[in-house]
Amino acid sequence: MVAAALALACGTVALAVAKGGDLHRKSGRLFVYTMLAMALTGAGLAAVSGNLGNVIAGTLTAYLVVTALLTVLPSTTLIRRLEFGGMFIALIVAAGCIVLGVEALTSPRGLRFGIPFPVYFMFGTVAVLATAGDIRMIRSGPLRGATRLTRHLWRMCYAFWIATASFFLGPRARVAKLIPEPLITTPVLVLPVLAVVVILLYWLWRVRFRQSLRGIVTVKRGELVS
Repeated sequence: MVAAALALACGTVALAVAKGGDLHRKSGRLFVYTMLAMALTGAGLAAVSGNLGNVIAGTLTAYLVVTALLTVLPSTTLIRRLEFGGMFIALIVAAGCIVLGVEALTSPRGLRFGIPFPVYFMFGTVAVLATAGDIRMIRSGPLRGATRLTRHLWRMCYAFWIATASFFLGPRARVAKLIPEPLITTPVLVLPVLAVVVILLYWLWRVRFRQSLRGIVTVKRGELVS
């Protein structure tokens, strides 16, 4: 609970402040660490209880934040090996999502481990797209400019969306300790989740399609410094 709240706070700060600045970097790093603690702990507990659905969700979240961080680190042999390993993790997650999604789709209630089949297919699609991006990057070498920043942004934002949706739209007990009971209504709970989607689309539009990096990063010697 504490890790989840801290991750949401750090993610919000990272989205709100100037990109590439000291506060953005520090809050982003802390976001990665807290997200990893939350995701891996959740995946481990789910594995012990035999809930493969939550194992996949936790693994995907951890993979996204780690590869997003690796994207903005200097390319080294260790970083390239980690990115190569991440590609296989994403591929395994994609396969697992497809299998569990089909099982949920063919079940009487449309659920598998308490998760509806659209969620499995959504996560599976993300894992497939991420795998394809990993393959392209491994083949072409380190990314630069808008392409590099796009990879970093969408992976961080999607992991943040998973955490936000889990916190606000998951079991009510997760928010009941932090939000007064009169405020726990559907619009209040849905708004933060939708806000993350809007922010993600905005940054993708600005960076990927407008190719605008003004006020986001510092360019030095032709390199993208994030």
